[in-house]
Amino acid sequence: MRTHTGHLGGLPATIVAAFVCTAVVATASTALAEPAPAPAAAHGRLPLSVDGGAWQSGHVQGMAIDRRKGFMYFSMTNLLVKTDLQGRPVGSVTGFTGHLGDLDFNDKDGRVYGSLEYKEAKSFYIAILDVDRITRMDMDAQSTGVVSTVYLKEVVKDFTADMNGDGVFDGDTGATPDHRYGCSGIDGVAFGPAFGDRRGKRAERKLTVAYGVYSNTGRTDNDHQVLLQYDVTRWKRYERPLTESAPHTSGPARVDGKFFVYTGNTNFGVQNLEYDGHSGNWLMAAYKGAKPGFPNYSVFALDGSRKPVRGPVRGQQRPERGLLLPLLREGAHDTTTGTWGWPAPGQYGQYGLVSLDDGRFYVAKSGTVQDGGVTKQTASAVLNTWTGLTPSPFTPAGPAA
Repeated sequence: MRTHTGHLGGLPATIVAAFVCTAVVATASTALAEPAPAPAAAHGRLPLSVDGGAWQSGHVQGMAIDRRKGFMYFSMTNLLVKTDLQGRPVGSVTGFTGHLGDLDFNDKDGRVYGSLEYKEAKSFYIAILDVDRITRMDMDAQSTGVVSTVYLKEVVKDFTADMNGDGVFDGDTGATPDHRYGCSGIDGVAFGPAFGDRRGKRAERKLTVAYGVYSNTGRTDNDHQVLLQYDVTRWKRYERPLTESAPHTSGPARVDGKFFVYTGNTNFGVQNLEYDGHSGNWLMAAYKGAKPGFPNYSVFALDGSRKPVRGPVRGQQRPERGLLLPLLREGAHDTTTGTWGWPAPGQYGQYGLVSLDDGRFYVAKSGTVQDGGVTKQTASAVLNTWTGLTPSPFTPAGPAA
């Protein structure tokens, strides 16, 4: 396995920001210029695995694929890695001191969108990466112009909500009644149709963003996954360069839809969100929760054939109604709570999930290696087939390539 140096990972933004980011150094075999676009992979000819390398970084958070040009993208918490489908590194974007989370590729504009958090600054963004310009290793996120950002006002409003009325913002902690719906920020992102739009491939694609949700077992108002939908076709007017020293607030004033999914509390909400064009359903992968009385599944599916309905958002301090999304009635069923899902032991979607829209998915595998006494985080995309079986709805498509 190739190893590379990267950034200090796993540290709070306040600590990470105090360090000068370490340059990511490619191996001698690393291409310094982007190769000619690879031909589109034929059905069944995609590799069984794509190696994302090993990095001195945070763990892998999400993945995206550009099948037409033949590139894979890995979010490693504080850097983004671009490889070809043979796992050869093509470029990287470094210098993030916030949390770069889940990714998705937008077929309409050829760019990669990801969640980006700066909790201490009370700033949450969609990072938009001009991936065609990522042609070398260690491209700085702020100075090279490959990253633009859009501010999400709705997320900030819920994250900073003073729920107990004491006039104090309690910060990045779940041990508080503050943060509406238990909002800890954002993570899962995916492009897909408006919820309930049954036109399939003919439907206009919207960006869906999932809240992070604190695992606070002592409150009842954090048992939903919260999803926002945005039409990004006119987002160019909001896009601003990433400037971490002076966070901007340019973004849409309102959402195109805010939705609630009753799953029971999870540990930081939807880590990876993915629309599956083959089934028309949405997948949500989470770190399992710990609340007594819930089955605490780690994979959920939304029934894409059913429209949202307005109803009570359970467990809130004051009665509230919202747009509710139904879980797909497959997998395990907990009759007490009415929830459906999959226990999915092991690594099945929480670190990265990419639908190929034909019943197959790339599922991220996370790990660590020791390199000269330094612990580095590894990432690989492993081809799986959806079975829907319990406990794990995926099965590897074959031995790792």
